[in-house]
Amino acid sequence: MTIEFRCQNCQSLYKVKEEHGGKRTKCKKCEVVMEIPVAAPSKELPKEKTDGGSAVYRYEERTSDFEMAIGNEENIEIISKHIERYIGPIEAVFHEIVSDLVHIDVHFVKPSQERPFHTLITSGMSDRPMAPPPDCREYAFAELMICLPPEWPISDEAFNNPNNYWPVEWLKRMARFPHEYQTWLFEGHTVPNGDPAEPFARNTKFCGWLLFPPALAPEEFHELKVSPEKTIYFFSLFPLYESEMNLKLKKGTEELINRMADNDVCELIELGRKNVAKKGLWPFG
Repeated sequence: MTIEFRCQNCQSLYKVKEEHGGKRTKCKKCEVVMEIPVAAPSKELPKEKTDGGSAVYRYEERTSDFEMAIGNEENIEIISKHIERYIGPIEAVFHEIVSDLVHIDVHFVKPSQERPFHTLITSGMSDRPMAPPPDCREYAFAELMICLPPEWPISDEAFNNPNNYWPVEWLKRMARFPHEYQTWLFEGHTVPNGDPAEPFARNTKFCGWLLFPPALAPEEFHELKVSPEKTIYFFSLFPLYESEMNLKLKKGTEELINRMADNDVCELIELGRKNVAKKGLWPFG
């Protein structure tokens, strides 16, 4: 496996064999001494399974120290061009001031006639590889996106209100999650807000996320081949109610996806949308 990394001083790109990870070397351009990063370890599939057949990953609190990260300018530019080619012009970028492990920026594409909703997409999650199982190493890089209704307030001032900010906050948290816990996120994975899961904010009963290929983006957007060793996969975050997560655990991802499709549920966040796990007169929340 090849390790791809950059000089933190001049951003020169290097590719070395995996066995060189952890060694020190000198940048050929600026001569700064740097340490070659160690390749992300593979994570074996857990033995614990749900009734629906999904693997269950459990995590403990992170014990490692804060690790300062800066943005990979080349990666940001590549992702920005990909967004503008398939989604639309980038209206603004919400930058992190101080970043741990990876520098997560959120690119904002405002509503248009073709896409009448806000679109927010990360860059930075793919600066480092995740830790997929050994037979899934080619799926080590990803970025995430969400879509919000056109009336949703989008500004630094509006984000001071937790009821407005929680989708963006969780977009960034989910992008950093696999690097914090040395794991991976991919199609069909669900992540609850705690155990037991709690609502993201006071204005919603959503309390978990499903990762799935974007339903509101062309298929050409789903993958970005950066090099022979690196393909970035883009996933949307679909917000879930607790009972929907339980449905997935008991009956599997396919059952949940089929019910969402039958009810026209996609990644566009609608606070009062139907709960696809419930049937009857009050199928909400």
